[in-house]
Amino acid sequence: MKPLRVLEMIDKPFLGGGQKVVLSLAKGLDRERFAVSVCSRDEGPLAEAVRELGLPFLPAPFSKRPSRRLVEDLRRLLIENDVGLLHTHGGVAGLYGRWAARRAGTPAVVHTLHGIHYLHYRNPLLRRFYIGLERRCSRYTDAVICVSEADRNRAVKLRLSEEGRLKLIRNGVEPPPEASPERERALSELRARVKLDPPVVGTVARLHRQKGVAYLLKAAERLVKSRPGVKVVVVGGGPLERKFRRALERGGLGRTVVLLGERADAADLMELFDVFVLPSLWEGLPLVLAEAAARGKPVVAADIDGVREVIRNGETGLLVPPKDPEALAAAVDRLLGDPALAGGLAARAQAEIPPRFTLDRMAAGHAALYLKLTR
Repeated sequence: MKPLRVLEMIDKPFLGGGQKVVLSLAKGLDRERFAVSVCSRDEGPLAEAVRELGLPFLPAPFSKRPSRRLVEDLRRLLIENDVGLLHTHGGVAGLYGRWAARRAGTPAVVHTLHGIHYLHYRNPLLRRFYIGLERRCSRYTDAVICVSEADRNRAVKLRLSEEGRLKLIRNGVEPPPEASPERERALSELRARVKLDPPVVGTVARLHRQKGVAYLLKAAERLVKSRPGVKVVVVGGGPLERKFRRALERGGLGRTVVLLGERADAADLMELFDVFVLPSLWEGLPLVLAEAAARGKPVVAADIDGVREVIRNGETGLLVPPKDPEALAAAVDRLLGDPALAGGLAARAQAEIPPRFTLDRMAAGHAALYLKLTR
C-alpha cells in the first residue's frame, strides 16, 4: 500500500512552538505509512531543518493580507503534490490552507489550534470576527486538534467546531542529548562564548506580547538589587525586540539583561540556566516547559491555563500570578537562595514531566487520527 501523502502547513518559517511540532511530526511519523512534506513561507530555519531530514519543503507566499491568489497557489500545490491529508497549524495557514483544500478536493483536512490566540486580542470586534471565522472554517475540517485540555474545553464552550471533531493531542518534545565529557566541553565553550557566568536566569520565548517578557525585564530591575551578579537571559526574536533593547539602554540594565535574539542553539543555551522562567500571559501547551524539565532546570512560570497542565505549583515548579514582576522576582530569588528547594523541584519535574510529553506519544496520536480520517 502506498504511504499517505501528508502536507504539514504553517505560515512562518522561524522555529517557534508550532514549527517545532511540525518538525517533530515530520521526523516522528512512520515513513512507510506517511510521505510527509512541509509548507511554509519562503526560506528560514524551518526550511533548513526540513531539508536536513531529507523531506520536501514547499514554499508558499503566506501573508495576513486577504489574498485570493494565495488560495489559488495553495490549491495548485495540493493538487500537484497529490496531497491526501492536509494538516494546517495556526491561524493564517488554517484559513488559507483549509480554503484551498476545499477548492482542491483534498480528501482529509486537520487543523491544530496552538493556543486560541485571538481570544486575547484587545479589540472585542476582532475577537468575535475570528471566532466566527473559525466556526466557518471548521465546517470544512475533519478534525480540530487542541494541545491542552483547557483549550479543548474553551473550544467546546465557544462552539468553534462540532464537539466530536475536537481532539486533544498534547505536544511532545525530544529528549536532551545524553551527558558525556564531550557534551560538557561543548557547553563550557558555549558559556565562554556568550559570557554567561552563574547565576543565570533565562527564558526561551518569542518577543511578542503573549510571552510576557516585558514583566521579566521589570522583574530583573528588582532581582539585581538582591542578586547583584545575576544575568537575565532572553533567547528569541520577534516584533518587540527593538523596543526591549531601547528600554534596556534607557534603564541601565544592559549588563544584567542579555537579549540573544533568535538562536539555532536555544536548547543548548537552556542548559546554562540556573532557573528557567516563563512569564506568559496565555499559552496553549508550552513545549519549552517540558524541555526545561527534561534538562533538570527549576521552573518559575505564570499561573495560567496550559502551564498548569505541565507544572504543579510547589511540586514541580513555582507558579506566580501573570503580569506580576514583583512576585516573579521573589520566586526566582527564592530558588537562587535555596538550592535544596530548587534541586527538589527540578528533580521531581525531570522525573514526571518528560514521560508525559514524548514525541512518540504525540506522533502516535497524530498517526492514529490521520489513518482514521483517511480510511
